[in-house]
Amino acid sequence: MTRHMTAPASHLAYLTAQNRIPAASLIAVRVAVVLSKWATRRRTRLALQQLTPDQLRDVGLTPAEASLEARRVFWRM
Repeated sequence: MTRHMTAPASHLAYLTAQNRIPAASLIAVRVAVVLSKWATRRRTRLALQQLTPDQLRDVGLTPAEASLEARRVFWRM
């Protein structure tokens, strides 16, 4: 029977004690990170389109700069 750890610090210690992460897991994590970044960029750029000129001025952007950024595709930084 396996012993279950209950404290988060114990979980971290267990994970860091592992020598290697399986290749498939490493790839899955990297893909998840990339997809998360892309989704965040898309949401941010869509939200940027909705800002008023006053709000854009508050964040230091002109309407032209905001429009240019909003038109960029999500996989471009």
